[in-house]
Amino acid sequence: MSEETSLWKGSPSQWLNLGKNTVAIILSLGIVIGSLFAGPFMPVVLIALLFPAVWALWNYLKVRCQGFELTTERLKITQGVLNQHLDEIELYRVKDVLMTRPWWMRITGLASLNLETSDRSLPQLVIPAIKDGVALREELRKQVEIQRDRKRVRETDFEDMGGGESPV
Repeated sequence: MSEETSLWKGSPSQWLNLGKNTVAIILSLGIVIGSLFAGPFMPVVLIALLFPAVWALWNYLKVRCQGFELTTERLKITQGVLNQHLDEIELYRVKDVLMTRPWWMRITGLASLNLETSDRSLPQLVIPAIKDGVALREELRKQVEIQRDRKRVRETDFEDMGGGESPV
């Protein structure tokens, strides 16, 4: 039996927070402008700047604390800022991998992988906004096939015929 080795480690890009950070900046500017008209309540209004700052920091930490690791046997998923959760998907359970690259991801060199699996706890998994998504997708596909051959596992899908009623 071969030893499990790590093939890839990565985490999502902070580009995911671009929209949220833009909203936080606009909100902060609105608070600063509003404080100019607050007169003696200016210090109280400026305290409101903490809200968009804390919100932007929380969004940063949520993305920063999310990680993925592809090994020769499984895909490990780590997430959580205060409480960390570790889950994993055995590679032979991966049914399909879809790569999406909207225009802003193509410009920044990122991609998202959407995995469909037969894992009960993670039937759908998104690996968002990662660098070199094309190479990771190919490596993942290759390792899935190796694990299926090694474990002699084949994926079989049963289609619902849509009749709705069972024969009596």
